[in-house]
Amino acid sequence: MRSTRSTRSVLLVVGVAFGALALAGCSTQSTASSDSSSAASGSSASSSASPSSSASSSSGGLYGSDDHGGDSGGHGADDGIATASTSLGTVVVDGKGMTAYFYDQDVKGSGKSTCTGGCASAWPAIESDAATPAVSGVTGTVGTITGVDGKLQVTVDGRPIYTYAADTKAGDVTGQGVGGVWYAVNPDGSEHR
Repeated sequence: MRSTRSTRSVLLVVGVAFGALALAGCSTQSTASSDSSSAASGSSASSSASPSSSASSSSGGLYGSDDHGGDSGGHGADDGIATASTSLGTVVVDGKGMTAYFYDQDVKGSGKSTCTGGCASAWPAIESDAATPAVSGVTGTVGTITGVDGKLQVTVDGRPIYTYAADTKAGDVTGQGVGGVWYAVNPDGSEHR
């Protein structure tokens, strides 16, 4: 009986420590960036909601692995954004079919991402090589800002969008509601709550 209580105590302490580290990785630290938003709604591209490949990550910690196959940047460059059906309903996805999320700490229209450091490893920015990303099925206003890594980060209705490292295949929505600050992006640019 005593070893069971000790084991539970250790597991509780470890769980609290992981939670604190994970939240620290998603600080509200801001980095200056310029807003280069462009309105690009409607259909204008050859982006597909049915991806031919999916990202791979192994579970490691509260927010999943930050192993992106050697890619230290975000996801979806040149692939545009689209919509896809998930267990949450229809949501915005990157060009690989990975669910797009909003971070509640980002300020709409600020032209800045507040997800840096460990947060950016767990929640990679959806990036584009074009100021006007390819769009399919998204009715919210799509644009870009200069992300924390200097690359163009895609925005929907003036808010930066991200993927989640723990989502391992197209259509995964494991980031929904994480920490009470991460929510899937609806096609109209609202948060899925």
